[in-house]
Amino acid sequence: MKTTSFYSALTAVALLAPTATLAELTEVTFGTNWLAQAEHGGFYQAVADGSYEACGLKVSIVSGGPQVNNRALLMAGKIDYHMGGDMLQAFNAVKEGVPVVSVAAIFQKHPQVLVAHPGQAESFEDLKDLTLLIGDNGYQSYYQWMMAAYGFTVEQRQPYTFNPAPFLANSDTAMQGYLSSEPFLVEKEGGFKPDVFLIADAGYSTYATTIEVMSATIESKPAEVSCFVDASIKGWYSYLYGDNAAANALIMADNPEMTQDKIDYAIAKMSENGIVESGDAETMGIGVINAEKVADFYDKMVEAGVIEAGLDYDSAFTTSFVGKGVGMELKP
Repeated sequence: MKTTSFYSALTAVALLAPTATLAELTEVTFGTNWLAQAEHGGFYQAVADGSYEACGLKVSIVSGGPQVNNRALLMAGKIDYHMGGDMLQAFNAVKEGVPVVSVAAIFQKHPQVLVAHPGQAESFEDLKDLTLLIGDNGYQSYYQWMMAAYGFTVEQRQPYTFNPAPFLANSDTAMQGYLSSEPFLVEKEGGFKPDVFLIADAGYSTYATTIEVMSATIESKPAEVSCFVDASIKGWYSYLYGDNAAANALIMADNPEMTQDKIDYAIAKMSENGIVESGDAETMGIGVINAEKVADFYDKMVEAGVIEAGLDYDSAFTTSFVGKGVGMELKP
Protein backbone atom coordinates (compact mmCIF):
# COMPACT_ATOMS: atom_id res chain seq x y z
CA MET A 1 0.00 0.00 0.00
CA LYS A 2 1.43 3.38 -1.02
CA THR A 3 0.85 6.28 1.34
CA THR A 4 3.45 8.88 0.33
CA SER A 5 2.56 11.45 -2.30
CA PHE A 6 5.00 12.11 -5.12
CA TYR A 7 4.73 15.81 -4.24
CA SER A 8 5.40 15.49 -0.52
CA ALA A 9 8.55 17.58 -0.98
CA LEU A 10 6.29 20.57 -1.60
CA THR A 11 4.54 20.23 1.76
CA ALA A 12 6.59 22.94 3.49
CA VAL A 13 5.67 25.43 0.80
CA ALA A 14 2.03 24.40 0.57
CA LEU A 15 1.46 24.64 4.30
CA LEU A 16 2.09 28.35 4.46
CA ALA A 17 -0.20 29.61 7.22
CA PRO A 18 -2.87 30.67 7.28
CA THR A 19 -3.16 31.07 3.50
CA ALA A 20 -0.58 32.03 0.91
CA THR A 21 -1.31 35.56 -0.34
CA LEU A 22 -0.09 36.53 -3.78
CA ALA A 23 1.73 39.81 -4.29
CA GLU A 24 -0.47 40.82 -7.22
CA LEU A 25 -4.01 39.91 -8.24
CA THR A 26 -3.68 36.96 -10.60
CA GLU A 27 -6.38 35.97 -13.07
CA VAL A 28 -7.09 32.22 -13.30
CA THR A 29 -9.83 30.10 -14.80
CA PHE A 30 -11.59 27.19 -13.11
CA GLY A 31 -13.49 24.75 -15.30
CA THR A 32 -16.29 22.68 -13.79
CA ASN A 33 -17.33 19.23 -15.01
CA TRP A 34 -21.02 19.97 -15.53
CA LEU A 35 -23.60 22.73 -15.72
CA ALA A 36 -23.71 25.08 -12.74
CA GLN A 37 -25.50 23.60 -9.73
CA ALA A 38 -25.44 23.51 -5.94
CA GLU A 39 -22.76 20.81 -6.09
CA HIS A 40 -20.46 23.59 -7.33
CA GLY A 41 -21.69 26.02 -4.71
CA GLY A 42 -18.54 26.50 -2.66
CA PHE A 43 -16.56 27.62 -5.69
CA TYR A 44 -19.22 30.15 -6.64
CA GLN A 45 -19.34 31.28 -3.02
CA ALA A 46 -15.60 31.94 -3.01
CA VAL A 47 -16.10 34.21 -6.03
CA ALA A 48 -19.15 35.92 -4.55
CA ASP A 49 -17.79 36.57 -1.05
CA GLY A 50 -14.29 37.58 -2.13
CA SER A 51 -12.41 34.60 -0.68
CA TYR A 52 -10.39 34.14 -3.86
CA GLU A 53 -9.54 37.83 -4.18
CA ALA A 54 -8.56 38.00 -0.50
CA CYS A 55 -5.52 35.84 -1.21
CA GLY A 56 -4.77 37.30 -4.62
CA LEU A 57 -6.83 35.47 -7.25
CA LYS A 58 -9.43 36.72 -9.67
CA VAL A 59 -11.24 33.50 -10.59
CA SER A 60 -13.46 33.00 -13.62
CA ILE A 61 -15.63 29.86 -13.54
CA VAL A 62 -16.27 28.13 -16.86
CA SER A 63 -19.16 25.65 -16.82
CA GLY A 64 -18.83 22.17 -18.19
CA GLY A 65 -21.65 20.30 -19.86
CA PRO A 66 -22.56 17.65 -22.43
CA GLN A 67 -20.54 19.26 -25.21
CA VAL A 68 -17.74 20.74 -23.08
CA ASN A 69 -14.53 18.98 -22.03
CA ASN A 70 -12.88 21.30 -19.55
CA ARG A 71 -10.41 18.61 -18.53
CA ALA A 72 -9.01 18.63 -22.06
CA LEU A 73 -8.73 22.41 -21.81
CA LEU A 74 -6.75 22.00 -18.57
CA MET A 75 -4.31 19.64 -20.27
CA ALA A 76 -4.02 22.04 -23.19
CA GLY A 77 -3.21 24.93 -20.88
CA LYS A 78 -6.40 26.81 -21.74
CA ILE A 79 -7.67 26.81 -18.14
CA ASP A 80 -5.75 26.70 -14.87
CA TYR A 81 -7.83 24.52 -12.52
CA HIS A 82 -10.45 21.86 -13.10
CA MET A 83 -13.19 20.14 -11.14
CA GLY A 84 -12.40 16.45 -11.39
CA GLY A 85 -14.84 13.58 -11.15
CA ASP A 86 -13.58 10.74 -8.96
CA MET A 87 -10.29 9.01 -8.27
CA LEU A 88 -10.86 6.45 -11.00
CA GLN A 89 -10.55 9.32 -13.47
CA ALA A 90 -7.31 10.28 -11.74
CA PHE A 91 -5.97 6.72 -11.97
CA ASN A 92 -6.71 6.65 -15.68
CA ALA A 93 -4.74 9.86 -16.13
CA VAL A 94 -1.72 8.14 -14.61
CA LYS A 95 -2.28 5.16 -16.88
CA GLU A 96 -2.30 7.48 -19.90
CA GLY A 97 0.76 9.41 -18.72
CA VAL A 98 -1.16 12.65 -18.20
CA PRO A 99 0.39 14.76 -15.38
CA VAL A 100 -2.87 15.89 -13.78
CA VAL A 101 -2.83 16.00 -9.97
CA SER A 102 -5.76 16.09 -7.53
CA VAL A 103 -4.94 18.65 -4.83
CA ALA A 104 -8.22 18.55 -2.88
CA ALA A 105 -11.31 16.35 -2.62
CA ILE A 106 -14.39 18.43 -1.88
CA PHE A 107 -16.73 15.43 -1.80
CA GLN A 108 -15.70 12.81 0.73
CA LYS A 109 -18.44 10.56 -0.63
CA HIS A 110 -19.40 10.00 -4.25
CA PRO A 111 -23.02 11.18 -4.77
CA GLN A 112 -23.83 8.26 -7.10
CA VAL A 113 -27.04 6.52 -6.05
CA LEU A 114 -29.41 3.78 -7.08
CA VAL A 115 -33.07 4.71 -6.89
CA ALA A 116 -35.85 2.17 -6.26
CA HIS A 117 -39.60 2.21 -5.85
CA PRO A 118 -40.72 2.35 -2.20
CA GLY A 119 -40.50 -1.00 -0.45
CA GLN A 120 -38.80 -2.86 -3.30
CA ALA A 121 -35.43 -3.09 -1.55
CA GLU A 122 -34.68 -2.74 2.14
CA SER A 123 -30.91 -2.88 1.70
CA PHE A 124 -28.29 -2.34 -0.99
CA GLU A 125 -27.99 -6.11 -1.46
CA ASP A 126 -31.74 -6.38 -2.04
CA LEU A 127 -31.22 -4.48 -5.28
CA LYS A 128 -29.92 -7.76 -6.71
CA ASP A 129 -33.57 -8.82 -7.04
CA LEU A 130 -34.34 -5.95 -9.42
CA THR A 131 -33.48 -5.02 -12.99
CA LEU A 132 -30.97 -2.18 -12.83
CA LEU A 133 -30.88 0.66 -15.33
CA ILE A 134 -27.18 1.59 -15.54
CA GLY A 135 -25.48 3.73 -18.19
CA ASP A 136 -22.38 2.64 -20.06
CA ASN A 137 -19.99 4.75 -17.95
CA GLY A 138 -21.47 3.38 -14.75
CA TYR A 139 -21.33 -0.15 -16.09
CA GLN A 140 -17.62 0.20 -16.82
CA SER A 141 -16.83 1.63 -13.38
CA TYR A 142 -18.92 1.26 -10.23
CA TYR A 143 -21.07 -1.57 -11.60
CA GLN A 144 -17.95 -3.69 -12.09
CA TRP A 145 -17.26 -3.11 -8.39
CA MET A 146 -20.87 -4.00 -7.53
CA MET A 147 -20.48 -7.31 -9.35
CA ALA A 148 -17.16 -8.09 -7.69
CA ALA A 149 -18.13 -7.00 -4.17
CA TYR A 150 -21.81 -7.95 -4.00
CA GLY A 151 -22.56 -10.41 -6.77
CA PHE A 152 -24.68 -8.24 -9.05
CA THR A 153 -24.86 -9.70 -12.56
CA VAL A 154 -24.39 -8.61 -16.14
CA GLU A 155 -27.81 -10.02 -17.00
CA GLN A 156 -29.79 -7.87 -14.57
CA ARG A 157 -28.33 -4.66 -15.95
CA GLN A 158 -30.07 -2.79 -18.74
CA PRO A 159 -28.77 0.42 -20.35
CA TYR A 160 -29.92 3.66 -18.78
CA THR A 161 -30.81 6.33 -21.34
CA PHE A 162 -31.13 9.18 -18.83
CA ASN A 163 -34.89 9.01 -19.24
CA PRO A 164 -36.75 8.08 -16.03
CA ALA A 165 -39.87 6.86 -17.85
CA PRO A 166 -38.91 3.13 -17.93
CA PHE A 167 -38.19 3.24 -14.20
CA LEU A 168 -41.38 5.08 -13.36
CA ALA A 169 -43.41 2.55 -15.35
CA ASN A 170 -41.90 -0.56 -13.77
CA SER A 171 -41.60 -1.05 -10.01
CA ASP A 172 -39.30 -4.05 -10.53
CA THR A 173 -36.52 -1.75 -11.74
CA ALA A 174 -34.00 0.50 -10.05
CA MET A 175 -32.03 3.19 -11.85
CA GLN A 176 -28.78 5.00 -11.42
CA GLY A 177 -28.84 8.61 -10.37
CA TYR A 178 -27.13 11.51 -8.70
CA LEU A 179 -28.15 12.08 -5.10
CA SER A 180 -29.53 15.54 -5.76
CA SER A 181 -30.96 14.95 -9.23
CA GLU A 182 -32.87 11.75 -10.03
CA PRO A 183 -34.59 11.44 -6.61
CA PHE A 184 -35.80 15.04 -7.02
CA LEU A 185 -36.96 14.27 -10.56
CA VAL A 186 -38.83 11.13 -9.46
CA GLU A 187 -40.67 13.04 -6.73
CA LYS A 188 -41.68 15.71 -9.24
CA GLU A 189 -42.62 13.47 -12.19
CA GLY A 190 -43.58 10.23 -10.45
CA GLY A 191 -45.39 11.71 -7.51
CA PHE A 192 -43.69 9.46 -4.97
CA LYS A 193 -40.60 9.54 -2.80
CA PRO A 194 -38.20 6.80 -3.94
CA ASP A 195 -35.87 4.75 -1.78
CA VAL A 196 -32.33 5.96 -2.38
CA PHE A 197 -29.15 3.91 -1.92
CA LEU A 198 -25.86 5.79 -1.85
CA ILE A 199 -23.17 3.52 -3.25
CA ALA A 200 -20.54 5.22 -1.10
CA ASP A 201 -22.33 3.90 1.97
CA ALA A 202 -22.09 0.41 0.47
CA GLY A 203 -18.30 0.69 0.18
CA TYR A 204 -17.58 2.54 -3.07
CA SER A 205 -14.92 4.60 -1.32
CA THR A 206 -13.75 7.10 -3.91
CA TYR A 207 -13.53 10.83 -3.43
CA ALA A 208 -15.38 13.05 -5.89
CA THR A 209 -15.50 16.67 -7.03
CA THR A 210 -11.76 17.04 -6.77
CA ILE A 211 -9.66 20.07 -7.62
CA GLU A 212 -7.24 19.15 -10.40
CA VAL A 213 -4.21 21.03 -11.65
CA MET A 214 -1.27 20.19 -13.86
CA SER A 215 1.85 19.03 -12.03
CA ALA A 216 3.85 21.82 -13.66
CA THR A 217 1.60 24.39 -11.98
CA ILE A 218 2.24 22.82 -8.57
CA GLU A 219 5.97 22.95 -9.18
CA SER A 220 6.08 26.50 -10.50
CA LYS A 221 3.22 28.18 -8.58
CA PRO A 222 2.71 26.42 -5.23
CA ALA A 223 1.55 29.61 -3.49
CA GLU A 224 -1.11 30.13 -6.15
CA VAL A 225 -2.33 26.55 -5.79
CA SER A 226 -2.44 26.94 -2.02
CA CYS A 227 -4.44 30.15 -2.39
CA PHE A 228 -6.94 28.52 -4.74
CA VAL A 229 -7.41 25.44 -2.57
CA ASP A 230 -7.72 27.34 0.72
CA ALA A 231 -10.13 29.89 -0.70
CA SER A 232 -12.25 27.14 -2.27
CA ILE A 233 -12.46 25.35 1.07
CA LYS A 234 -13.48 28.57 2.82
CA GLY A 235 -16.06 29.07 0.11
CA TRP A 236 -17.54 25.66 0.82
CA TYR A 237 -17.83 26.33 4.55
CA SER A 238 -19.47 29.67 3.84
CA TYR A 239 -21.80 28.16 1.24
CA LEU A 240 -23.00 25.41 3.57
CA TYR A 241 -23.23 27.45 6.77
CA GLY A 242 -23.47 31.12 5.78
CA ASP A 243 -25.44 33.34 3.45
CA ASN A 244 -25.24 31.67 0.03
CA ALA A 245 -27.75 33.86 -1.82
CA ALA A 246 -25.13 35.63 -3.96
CA ALA A 247 -23.51 32.33 -4.94
CA ASN A 248 -26.86 30.83 -5.86
CA ALA A 249 -27.61 33.86 -8.02
CA LEU A 250 -24.35 33.26 -9.89
CA ILE A 251 -25.23 29.57 -10.32
CA MET A 252 -28.64 30.37 -11.76
CA ALA A 253 -27.15 33.02 -14.04
CA ASP A 254 -24.70 30.45 -15.45
CA ASN A 255 -27.40 27.77 -15.71
CA PRO A 256 -30.83 29.27 -16.52
CA GLU A 257 -32.48 25.86 -16.03
CA MET A 258 -31.41 25.76 -12.39
CA THR A 259 -34.04 26.77 -9.83
CA GLN A 260 -33.93 27.66 -6.16
CA ASP A 261 -35.93 24.58 -5.12
CA LYS A 262 -33.39 22.32 -6.86
CA ILE A 263 -30.57 24.13 -5.11
CA ASP A 264 -32.25 23.85 -1.72
CA TYR A 265 -32.89 20.14 -2.27
CA ALA A 266 -29.27 19.52 -3.27
CA ILE A 267 -27.81 21.36 -0.29
CA ALA A 268 -30.09 19.43 2.07
CA LYS A 269 -29.09 16.08 0.57
CA MET A 270 -25.38 16.89 0.62
CA SER A 271 -25.65 17.80 4.29
CA GLU A 272 -27.86 14.85 5.31
CA ASN A 273 -25.54 12.33 3.68
CA GLY A 274 -22.16 13.77 4.65
CA ILE A 275 -21.11 14.28 1.04
CA VAL A 276 -18.82 17.20 1.87
CA GLU A 277 -18.28 16.66 5.57
CA SER A 278 -17.76 13.12 6.82
CA GLY A 279 -14.86 10.95 7.89
CA ASP A 280 -11.52 12.78 7.90
CA ALA A 281 -13.15 16.05 6.83
CA GLU A 282 -14.93 16.32 10.18
CA THR A 283 -11.64 16.75 12.02
CA MET A 284 -9.19 17.93 9.33
CA GLY A 285 -11.43 20.15 7.26
CA ILE A 286 -13.26 20.11 3.95
CA GLY A 287 -11.20 18.96 0.97
CA VAL A 288 -8.95 16.54 2.84
CA ILE A 289 -7.38 13.61 0.99
CA ASN A 290 -6.33 10.53 2.95
CA ALA A 291 -3.71 8.45 1.13
CA GLU A 292 -4.94 5.24 2.78
CA LYS A 293 -8.47 5.87 1.50
CA VAL A 294 -7.12 6.39 -2.02
CA ALA A 295 -5.17 3.13 -1.70
CA ASP A 296 -8.29 1.31 -0.51
CA PHE A 297 -10.25 2.49 -3.53
CA TYR A 298 -7.42 1.62 -5.88
CA ASP A 299 -7.30 -1.92 -4.48
CA LYS A 300 -11.05 -2.26 -4.98
CA MET A 301 -10.79 -1.14 -8.59
CA VAL A 302 -7.96 -3.60 -9.22
CA GLU A 303 -9.98 -6.43 -7.68
CA ALA A 304 -12.97 -5.48 -9.83
CA GLY A 305 -10.82 -5.51 -12.96
CA VAL A 306 -11.41 -1.83 -13.70
CA ILE A 307 -7.76 -0.76 -13.44
CA GLU A 308 -4.54 -2.74 -13.58
CA ALA A 309 -2.30 -3.55 -10.63
CA GLY A 310 1.09 -1.90 -10.27
CA LEU A 311 -0.01 1.58 -11.32
CA ASP A 312 1.89 4.48 -9.75
CA TYR A 313 -1.43 5.86 -8.55
CA ASP A 314 0.02 8.04 -5.80
CA SER A 315 1.31 10.41 -8.47
CA ALA A 316 -2.35 11.23 -9.18
CA PHE A 317 -2.81 13.17 -5.95
CA THR A 318 -1.07 15.13 -3.23
CA THR A 319 -2.08 15.66 0.38
CA SER A 320 0.16 18.71 0.71
CA PHE A 321 -2.50 21.39 0.26
CA VAL A 322 -5.28 20.03 2.49
CA GLY A 323 -5.93 18.82 6.02
CA LYS A 324 -4.96 22.16 7.58
CA GLY A 325 -8.36 22.92 9.10
CA VAL A 326 -8.71 25.99 6.86
CA GLY A 327 -12.12 27.64 7.15
CA MET A 328 -13.40 25.47 9.97
CA GLU A 329 -14.02 28.57 12.06
CA LEU A 330 -16.85 29.43 9.65
CA LYS A 331 -18.81 26.39 10.78
CA PRO A 332 -21.35 27.14 13.54
